[in-house]
Amino acid sequence: MQPVSAIQAQPYAGISPDETIEAAVRKLSHENVACLLVEKDGQLVGVFSDRDILNKAALEYDHVKDQPIWQVMNADPVFVYDTDSAAAALSVMAVSGFRHVPVLNLEKKLVGIVSPQRVCRFLREHSQE
Repeated sequence: MQPVSAIQAQPYAGISPDETIEAAVRKLSHENVACLLVEKDGQLVGVFSDRDILNKAALEYDHVKDQPIWQVMNADPVFVYDTDSAAAALSVMAVSGFRHVPVLNLEKKLVGIVSPQRVCRFLREHSQE
């Protein structure tokens, strides 16, 4: 019954909603991550992922690359609280179909992200106990 906070949620790659799609794509590539947590004043306002590029921007990239990412990001992301159980995070990932789930504290401030790799590491460590 470990909380989500027991899963390594840091570091995470964040970006402002006003950054361009091109800047976001470059950041995804540079940081070698699948998604960026879109934040404003420490609050989660969306998620921009490799799927958003493929589904919403790839075919028209030259025409949309200078637009802000808030136009194509998921503005209603599924998230978990750091006090939720680790099992709840796994359930959210399985049910929602999202591989990466933002983690918020009880004040709704962004504190990190859980990913398949981090969950696997957590499970390996706790299965040996």
